[in-house]
Amino acid sequence: MSIVLDLGGLGPANLAAGPSALSELMASLHVLAEPEHHPEAAEWTARAAAAGPELRDELSVFAPLWARFRCRLFFPRAMPLPLTASLDEELAAIAALPAGDFLELVAPGVLGTSAQPVPAARELRAGTTAAEDYARRCLRRSYARGELARQLVAAPLELRDRLLAVLRAADTAFFAEDWRTLRPALEEHAREVRRRLAVRSPAEVLTELLPTAARVGPGERVRLDKLQIDEVKVAPRPLVLVPSARVWPHLTVKNEHPSCVVVQYAAHGTAPAGQLTLRDLHHRLMALTSPARMELCRHLLGEPITTSELAARLGSSEPQVSRALRTLRDAGLVRSTRDGKLVRHRLATDVIQRLGHDVLATVAR
Repeated sequence: MSIVLDLGGLGPANLAAGPSALSELMASLHVLAEPEHHPEAAEWTARAAAAGPELRDELSVFAPLWARFRCRLFFPRAMPLPLTASLDEELAAIAALPAGDFLELVAPGVLGTSAQPVPAARELRAGTTAAEDYARRCLRRSYARGELARQLVAAPLELRDRLLAVLRAADTAFFAEDWRTLRPALEEHAREVRRRLAVRSPAEVLTELLPTAARVGPGERVRLDKLQIDEVKVAPRPLVLVPSARVWPHLTVKNEHPSCVVVQYAAHGTAPAGQLTLRDLHHRLMALTSPARMELCRHLLGEPITTSELAARLGSSEPQVSRALRTLRDAGLVRSTRDGKLVRHRLATDVIQRLGHDVLATVAR
């Protein structure tokens, strides 16, 4: 499963890279709302979660907006990207949105899925059949989404102002200090990305930035490893790359707005090395489904062992053991080293220990 971005036709004027305080705040709020997805941020989460009960209650009301689907409101919508914009300036832009524009950006985020259509903003008026159907669909997903949908349809500008108050309170409580620390490194990362984009194709740059991305087929097409299936033709819209320190293990692609396509990704140094693709994860899990290979792993857990010794221990032939070892080695679960004429094998225990976390990170992406 993957999202394929077709980057053909993008020129320098259609490419931008830079951090966004608003997008980073949204990623931070997601970590607070779903800490089980982010064990690596446990220390930060504990500090940020010390905010007062009133703020925590308000954040829980709006939590559907920064759940996995991520509301489009929190991402850049203008070119050139305002690389120097402060959070106050980004929030002021939201405050200036007319009711229809706010509805258009927020309604899909409240529903929280691209699998179901959302009525046009002009149809989402209180009392209309379209608005009532929309609210019922949100309610079927969760009570919180249903209640948020009801308030959005009834009074979009009131909900907008309430959301802005919550975001400003979160900034005061914990984000402003965090952003002062994070922003310089993200800006330096973005400057390097812009230097690369000036001299190299966007497909090359994207596959370098994202460990689980790969070129596919002819042209400027890049496959992003996600538990979604979609193909996105970016041009003539711009592509905006937004590095983040808090978004890992997720990779967010926002394609639904006509202004631009946004990719929010973990900047280098903010995510563990050696991230798995879905294919790698599948190979590792499948390699461990065989009882014979599991038995082999138990013998490989101690000192390094040769193929012939393994065959003798298991009462099996050397070719059978070699095939099992090859499967485990191809999956990264066994390491083999040469010692003179002998080749010894040992279980990659560090890889096995990480596998549980790798499963969560890969699924959460």
